[in-house]
Amino acid sequence: MNQVADILKLAIKAKQQGIDAVLATVVRTEGSAYRRAGAMMIICEDGRSVGMISGGCLEPHIIKRAFWLTRNGANVQVYQTGDDIQYADEGQAQAGARETKSDIYDEPGSDLDDDLNSGLDEADFDELNFGLGCNGRVHVLFERLTTATPLLETIRNVRRTQQPITIATLIRVNDYQHQDSISQNSDNLRTGMRVNLDEYCNLGGISAQGKTTFSSILTNTVEELAQYKLSDKNAEYVTVENGEVTTEWLVQRLQPQLRLLICGAGNDVMPLVTMAKLQDWHVTVVDSRAQYATRMRFPQADVVMSLSLGDSEALLKLSNNAAVALMSHSLSQDRARLAILLEHPDNYTYLGQLGPRYRTERLINEISMNLSNPAMLEAGIHKLHYPIGYKLGGDGPEALALGIMAQINAVMYNQDAPVNSSQSNLSNIPAVSSNTNANTVQSGV
Repeated sequence: MNQVADILKLAIKAKQQGIDAVLATVVRTEGSAYRRAGAMMIICEDGRSVGMISGGCLEPHIIKRAFWLTRNGANVQVYQTGDDIQYADEGQAQAGARETKSDIYDEPGSDLDDDLNSGLDEADFDELNFGLGCNGRVHVLFERLTTATPLLETIRNVRRTQQPITIATLIRVNDYQHQDSISQNSDNLRTGMRVNLDEYCNLGGISAQGKTTFSSILTNTVEELAQYKLSDKNAEYVTVENGEVTTEWLVQRLQPQLRLLICGAGNDVMPLVTMAKLQDWHVTVVDSRAQYATRMRFPQADVVMSLSLGDSEALLKLSNNAAVALMSHSLSQDRARLAILLEHPDNYTYLGQLGPRYRTERLINEISMNLSNPAMLEAGIHKLHYPIGYKLGGDGPEALALGIMAQINAVMYNQDAPVNSSQSNLSNIPAVSSNTNANTVQSGV
């Protein structure tokens, strides 16, 4: 969720200052798109804006029209970034189709559509085609801050509790909603409405934008959405057919911030903190030397603290579901931290050790010698990356930080490593045995 922190901050400021704002959210993409579904941008009426929903090509147009588009409520607009394209059922771009005025706006035939068509000349519609050569369509939901506030509060709660939440956002309802027999039973179906699917699964009831009564169509639709299983993606476009009504939804798993724990507070940690915060990660810096672990040295970090080497409970709590970088330049510190972490490989998502291979191998051997069963370290050693980071070239702390962030991202997102990966290879460390005749353990490169 890049730039989410800035969006949340600006939304709070706008509300405190009594300034209205519009939240623009990508709810669906077809073909090639720069940002994925779920990307957001907030535009204030005083001209301030943060976030991106494209590579920068759509933003000027959206900033200009956001308030006008939402004057009658939330709605979805479709922007094309290529000329003469159409899409197969699987979303692949094909040649032959050209955007028309009726394709551009949601709910063709509605009053909003008529107003838009009468208020824009041919040049305006050509602008909506954009003709950028990306050959994609981006569906964007526009809503005023009052309507978007529940979503933003949910995101804040996810970041605070570190617990994911699954929600569904209604993109559009098919034309049957305009039939009297249907509209009487689907008056809850409004573009932009959101349903907390986790809450439905846990409590068996619907909660959406303060409503307490719901149509049977919405109830049945939410029941079907609650059974939908997201793939590895955290946002997917889902269509639900319920009798004569077909609804389109964005189902999202709102994830907590990725977390980075850096054990060590030397000068080379500073650019690593900066790069992690650029990606909106939650960053904690710890060191047993209180004079290094100070807020003055790391103003961008979320948490900076002095942590004693014997406080294994706190270390495991801070490293839970986090990426961990050991960078203290101290044998005693790295040995103490590494000994704890290697014994709990399921606690963290990534573990990297700074320094040359022989130094880390020395630490592993020293840790193993003090255990009655060195084999208990094997899973942790398999997970350990050393020397930490990819060798991307360059010199200095900034180049080191770039290589570390590249490797952590690759591990977090299950991407293939470069050919010259620094991931450990267990076959290259000499076997070490404890002084209690326990089984030997072989540890990695």
